[in-house]
Amino acid sequence: MASSSIFWLVALLVPVLYRLLRVGRRPYGYPPGPPTVPVLGNLHQMAVAMTDPHLQFEKWAQEYGPIYSLMLGTKTMIILSNDVVIKDLIDKKSAIYSSRPDLYIGKMLSGGLRMVMEAYGPTWRTQRKLIHNALSLKKVAAYQPYQEMETRQLLYDILHDSTGLLEHFRRWASSLITSVVFGFRWKTLDDSRLQEFFGIIDSLQEISAAGATTLPDIYPALRKIPPVLYPMSGRALSHHKHEKSIYTSYFLRAKDEIVNKLPTVRTCTCEDIVEAQKHEAFDDDFAAYIACTLFEAGSETTSSELYGFAQAMLLYPDAQRKGQVEVDTLCGDDRWPTFNDMSELSYVRACVKETLRWMPATLIGAVPHALTEDDHYNGYKLPAGAIILLNVWTIHRDPKRYTNPDKFLPERFLGDDTTAAESFALADATKRDHFSFGSGRRVCPGIHLADRSIFLVIARMLWAFDIKPKLDSNGEAMLPKQDQFVEGMAVHPKKFDVEIVPKSEKRRAFVEKMWAEASNELDGEGQFLQNPI
Repeated sequence: MASSSIFWLVALLVPVLYRLLRVGRRPYGYPPGPPTVPVLGNLHQMAVAMTDPHLQFEKWAQEYGPIYSLMLGTKTMIILSNDVVIKDLIDKKSAIYSSRPDLYIGKMLSGGLRMVMEAYGPTWRTQRKLIHNALSLKKVAAYQPYQEMETRQLLYDILHDSTGLLEHFRRWASSLITSVVFGFRWKTLDDSRLQEFFGIIDSLQEISAAGATTLPDIYPALRKIPPVLYPMSGRALSHHKHEKSIYTSYFLRAKDEIVNKLPTVRTCTCEDIVEAQKHEAFDDDFAAYIACTLFEAGSETTSSELYGFAQAMLLYPDAQRKGQVEVDTLCGDDRWPTFNDMSELSYVRACVKETLRWMPATLIGAVPHALTEDDHYNGYKLPAGAIILLNVWTIHRDPKRYTNPDKFLPERFLGDDTTAAESFALADATKRDHFSFGSGRRVCPGIHLADRSIFLVIARMLWAFDIKPKLDSNGEAMLPKQDQFVEGMAVHPKKFDVEIVPKSEKRRAFVEKMWAEASNELDGEGQFLQNPI
């Protein structure tokens, strides 16, 4: 009797154990990758790689090729580390490569409202259409007065306090995006309402990045655990409730001004959203997330990239001198560069491209894509449900693509007259300038605004200032270490000391004058007295 019971127990356990031990294995025909172990797959290696994931992903690409796989428990992750591969899959097959992973905590954090996390489908397409129309090249050109105002204050702030350079960039980026989206600006970074926004973003990042967040995604059976036994669930739901109340309040304020045609209304994206509500019939929560998602995306990325530019000017002074010579030759002492000078400032445009290549705000893609159908590519099977990661860092540091990729060399882009959007659309992927704005249907919708805004800041900084390293007690230059980053919603260099001084007294006076003139257009709270557009 006992032996019979043991027999049936073994008979039941063997297939279960067999299936369990197959979890984490790399199926035949999948792209290659590092060796796996049962149940975990490559999770143990991923845990070790989290200190500098971009470096480990680069190492694996060198070992396994431009398309490789990682097995994360029951899930498959495919890493794309080559321009042609990304073009072939993310761009040319965008219909099946444009979704997002089904993230357990991500859903709780966003409630189906945050576009960047939304699966590919009708809801996402509605959001995307609205944002693309609101940030089209034509619309962005109309926002030039906002770019002008924020850049004037930025240079004035740097002139009077270069020690807070990153903070000045953050205020500039945040004020520009809220001007565009809501029609109001931030006078200082210390504004409690702006800090509330940053607090939401920091909390979102913290919960999203927490190690426990990924467990129900890797082992879906854990989703059956009651939320009360999974503390991260409670944090995510609480965050979303607070976030939604704040986001909705900002949208409703803008909507009230627009609908009632109040004198405080300014030209902004919310006007397009309110108009679209009449035809698309979506509610205010949905509208609020369309607006505030733009703030989430735009407030950190451009400031991080400009901070990377400043670091590059310290480490590569020859590039700074060449840029200064170009703007000085064109503009002289009596004026600074404007958007009308873009076609004449080829080296400055090259500096913009090189900044976005050398210091991308996302090293291994901001949010992964997801494959919705089985696919085959170069003899490999790519399974439906796979997480797709764009290995931006590795592409940007590929010596076959860029000579001396670790160095900041704007010269590599001289002769390339394309904008970032035009370069993204090129049929030949090997000719694309960089991948900082993503690819496929998920390409950053703010590409026009970011590209133009970064140009204006870089051109004017090169015209107005010398960016120099501070000296230590021995008179030696204190240079930052390249490729040391601070992680977050966007990646930026670790903080460094820098001295930024006007190139002449005449240029100091010009910066002061430009801000004084701009200030006359603002009230005591730093808001436009009249609609500038």
